[in-house]
Amino acid sequence: MSDREFVLTLSCPDSRGIVAAVANLLAAHQCNIEESQQFGDHYTGRFFMRVQFTAESPQVDEDALRGALAALASEYAMDWDLWRRDVRMRVLVMVSKYGHCLNDLLYRQRSGTLKADIAAVVSNHPDLEFLAKSYGVDFHHLPVTPQTKPEQEARVLELIQSYQIDLVVLARYMQVLSEDLCQKLAGRIINIHHSFLPSFKGARPYHQAHARGVKLIGATAHYVTADLDEGPIIEQEVARVDHTFSPEQLTEVGRDLESMALARAVNWHAEHRILLNGSKTVVFR
Repeated sequence: MSDREFVLTLSCPDSRGIVAAVANLLAAHQCNIEESQQFGDHYTGRFFMRVQFTAESPQVDEDALRGALAALASEYAMDWDLWRRDVRMRVLVMVSKYGHCLNDLLYRQRSGTLKADIAAVVSNHPDLEFLAKSYGVDFHHLPVTPQTKPEQEARVLELIQSYQIDLVVLARYMQVLSEDLCQKLAGRIINIHHSFLPSFKGARPYHQAHARGVKLIGATAHYVTADLDEGPIIEQEVARVDHTFSPEQLTEVGRDLESMALARAVNWHAEHRILLNGSKTVVFR
């Protein structure tokens, strides 16, 4: 991947000519479109687009390209971003005592299938320090109580700044983030929830599912907002189960689902494939 490969994402009020305007602008700047996806939401009246392209000439001026895009954005009232594909996102993973999602992300990073770099792990318990260090990733034990939450979250923000973090991943971090922290990191925190939202909230979800005799269990990856477990959904994964499954077997299956859904969400975010659409998301897979 070279420094001449880019991803453009945009959203704006839907109108005629947006795709042509973007394509013509990129062609005028000697850029070749390699992948283009778009979606018009008839219910909200907004248009969403992701374009992956290469600047064919080494002489292409990125600043000039951004200036042209800014002018086009003004014309169409666009919210837009442009990224270089050779710049990988840096991730901070937050976790408590359950290590299955963290282990999955660390392994995917080592095997080259995670499209981002895990810079550090933060936990309110020391239990998983061995796991992070076995992969050569920095581990920070930041215990928290209701009384110390402001100080602990201030330390988290310091780590985000010092490690130059682009994305925070809650990989079964069993603490509720403050409204202030959620607002400061809006659109930059992904959580994995151990059920189909909004079913079976709270502790021991698989025991709740067992008690209700469910036939499907699932996991939900979503962006974090101040409304607990109500953020825009990115990905969901399910498995069919039956009356023979014990709570422990449901938990085992559920942990696999959580790991898969979270890894997909992180990769899609890292590849700039997710655009927010109010309380929902548009995911260009």
